[in-house]
Amino acid sequence: MSIEVDLPEELENELMAEAAQLGLSVPEYVLRVLSTGVVIGKRPKTGAELVEYWQNEGLIGTRADITDSQAHARKIRSQAEQRPRT
Repeated sequence: MSIEVDLPEELENELMAEAAQLGLSVPEYVLRVLSTGVVIGKRPKTGAELVEYWQNEGLIGTRADITDSQAHARKIRSQAEQRPRT
């Protein structure tokens, strides 16, 4: 299927820049963005944006087995510090 869309110049330039940064053609990049629903090159810039992204992706609350996140982080850190070095 082929669809023609008139984009604002600013959006067109942004899509072209992001596609170039990823080494993709603009049509390939747009297809990826549309199929995933996520702009590939966009990254959260603040903690709040990161939390919002995690919430939108359904990642927050996926580990019901972890009741104390700080204790869990300490355990992981301790395990990492004690692992054998290669």
